Amino acid sequence: MNETRQISLPARIEAILYLKGRPTSSKEMADLLDKDINEVENALWELKAGYAQRDTALEINESKNYYSLELRQGLGELVQDLLPADLSIATLRTLATVALKKKILQSELVDLRGSGAYDHIKELVEKNFVERRRQKDGRSFWLTLSEKFHQTFSVLPEPDQTEDKNAA
Repeated sequence: MNETRQISLPARIEAILYLKGRPTSSKEMADLLDKDINEVENALWELKAGYAQRDTALEINESKNYYSLELRQGLGELVQDLLPADLSIATLRTLATVALKKKILQSELVDLRGSGAYDHIKELVEKNFVERRRQKDGRSFWLTLSEKFHQTFSVLPEPDQTEDKNAA
């Protein structure tokens, strides 16, 4: 938790917007960060200004005090050519979260991504991008990347991940 406190407020807000993958209110972010709503709105303004000044593919959009991190207009066609056509952006973000964590409890992923993650997980398991194993001492499932994920995205599995699968 100490490491998180050292990261700037705008960077933590950026992480929330990325992981949520949906418009998020400044109040919800303030609650998640245990910060005053004015601090969060000032940091959002700073983050938004930073994106506007840089030549980046992403931008912060605002609608009725809800904020989202989105692909800048005009780049949609490029992305559609690069991504597996049958996965939505939201599902890909859920997959990216699993990829970043390497191994994550389904309940933790749903906390990060919202209840829509259940549908994303179901789709990712059906399409063999993610493997799901019941937690030994609990009700949730462990989610890990599948061989198909590694082949599709040309990513080598971590040595620890293959050892974990053999131990399970």
